[in-house]
Amino acid sequence: MNWTKTFPGPEPMRVNKWLAHEGVCSRREAEEAIAAARVSIDGARVDDPGRKIEAGQTLTLQQSNAQAPQTFVLNKPVGYVSAQPEGAQVPAARLLTAANLWPLAQGAAPSSRASLAPLGRLDQDSRGLLLLSEDGVLAKAVIGDTSKLDKEYRVRVEGRVEAAKLAQLRRGLSLDGRTLKPALVEEVGASTLRFTLREGRKRQIRRMCDLVGLRVVDLQRIRIGPLELGALPEGKWRPLGAEERDLMLRGA
Repeated sequence: MNWTKTFPGPEPMRVNKWLAHEGVCSRREAEEAIAAARVSIDGARVDDPGRKIEAGQTLTLQQSNAQAPQTFVLNKPVGYVSAQPEGAQVPAARLLTAANLWPLAQGAAPSSRASLAPLGRLDQDSRGLLLLSEDGVLAKAVIGDTSKLDKEYRVRVEGRVEAAKLAQLRRGLSLDGRTLKPALVEEVGASTLRFTLREGRKRQIRRMCDLVGLRVVDLQRIRIGPLELGALPEGKWRPLGAEERDLMLRGA
């Protein structure tokens, strides 16, 4: 369906910049849409890629015949790598088969030619919510430098959990010479912690726990911003819905 919205102002803004700001498409994709005569303001076609929209004007972006970028929600098991595999490693994208689709009867598996990137790493020895996507706008919203989407993890540890250690985990640790952003860390069960982070350093939670004398024995990501893992079974996947995408873009 077409996308339509009235520009709220207060200052005029380039059409491509506003569409990117709204999370509709990237600036390059907006310029391509203008060139393809799919953009209009107050009913008049936009031909100039540098055109600005003013307060009170209504922009309409017509739907393209091309397939929209695909994004898939996967409950990754331990033993699969989220990014480019090395040696005998198995990429998580291999799980995106028709047999692993959940529910089984809905949709189709992505083409082997699809260029799917992980939106946030999830180590080989970690499990849970992983997004695999070819959507550049969503990628910026999830893992871009200005993203405000937090990530939630359920972590089982070995070692004595003490108030002083929790205080250190929440605020006071550094990795690779850089101070970590404050984290929300709660004890939610016997030897089980819940981490909520706004950054994603390499193996961050495991390294944080090592610094306070705790060893991670199980790490599961259960949420990215408003998107929850929910009842998706381990090893199964489903397409990301349009409403879910919009919620993530607004949250970012």
